[in-house]
Amino acid sequence: VQLQASGGGMVQAGGSLRLSCAASGRFFTVNAMGWFRQAPGEEREFVAAVAWSRGDTLYADSVQGRFTISRDNGRNSVYLQMDNLEPEDTAVYYCAAGLKWAGTYARGVDYWDYWGQGTLVTVSS
Repeated sequence: VQLQASGGGMVQAGGSLRLSCAASGRFFTVNAMGWFRQAPGEEREFVAAVAWSRGDTLYADSVQGRFTISRDNGRNSVYLQMDNLEPEDTAVYYCAAGLKWAGTYARGVDYWDYWGQGTLVTVSS
């Protein structure tokens, strides 16, 4: 499975961005997709995830109510709508795909089987 993320950029605090991630390859094996982010000098952290068939979603507390993850089954794509962005959201954002859905375990980096390249999001104050 190959993942291609896009949509990053620079925005002022309070603004919005929408990230996209398109999957290709053996996508029929995927049961979950998600987003992580990594700020300079920090570890990669969970942002949001979605169960591909059921549509169950999971969010980090820091983005709950501001970010929305969605999927397009026909396009094998996942999106992250980010509203009311804060400078603390500045990071490289990575999309990920997993072969299983196990609820809250999706918060772990080791849970995921495939990773895309990152897309940089910069939020200025």
